[in-house]
Amino acid sequence: MTRLLHLLLLSLFCADLPAKELVLYTEENPPINFSQAGELDGMAVEVVRELLQRTDSRAQMLSVPWARGYRMATTQPDVGLFVTVRTPERETLFRWVGPIISTSTTLYARSGEALPVTTLEEARQLGRIAVPRDWYSHQVLVRLGFSNLELVPKPHEMVRMTLLGRVPLMVYEDQLLPGLLQEVGAPPDALQPVHTFMRTSSYIAFSLGTDPVRVQRWQAELDAMKRDGSFVRIHRRWFPDEPPAGLQADQDLLP
Repeated sequence: MTRLLHLLLLSLFCADLPAKELVLYTEENPPINFSQAGELDGMAVEVVRELLQRTDSRAQMLSVPWARGYRMATTQPDVGLFVTVRTPERETLFRWVGPIISTSTTLYARSGEALPVTTLEEARQLGRIAVPRDWYSHQVLVRLGFSNLELVPKPHEMVRMTLLGRVPLMVYEDQLLPGLLQEVGAPPDALQPVHTFMRTSSYIAFSLGTDPVRVQRWQAELDAMKRDGSFVRIHRRWFPDEPPAGLQADQDLLP
């Protein structure tokens, strides 16, 4: 009886403890998430800050190279990574909150280049393809058997390589390309789309060591933001010409 009482008291004490501080990783990927004057900014950053307030959560938000954030989110408890494309390969690796945004993924070349690429199979035969390391596009192309991938730590480096002719093709999201070109000081028409091969939805990906009740609360508050209009207002500030993500993800298009 004494042991049972001890366990009961311990469980009540633990229930009153504040939730452990989260570590939330993101990357430089304007206009969704990026650093400006030493502060994080962007559409997803605004959404996450609102969710932190609504869920009364404490968190560090850090901008790191994607591969590092991905590694931490797959190995450490109480870690979130945003935004993360939800693919079949990743489904069981995380606890998901979203969708936050939907994007189309395209092969891009320097403007004016005459590249005979209308399919992924043709791209497989055409030199090197620059892609950010451990991004979903990298993982999908590896699954499809691509061996001609030039892996880069950040999208900025990939754009510069393509513009300098070091690689004929790069992979990026249509909705994010204007912001990336502006970041590297390139004109908006510096790259041309060659072949669009995916449409996907991105989420906040929490590590499996994160309390599922906490994750469920984040999802409930995100749904509430979409119902009360606050999510739409944030989205329109950054993507005025794109429809915001709904309560459910759009139908993904994966090769």
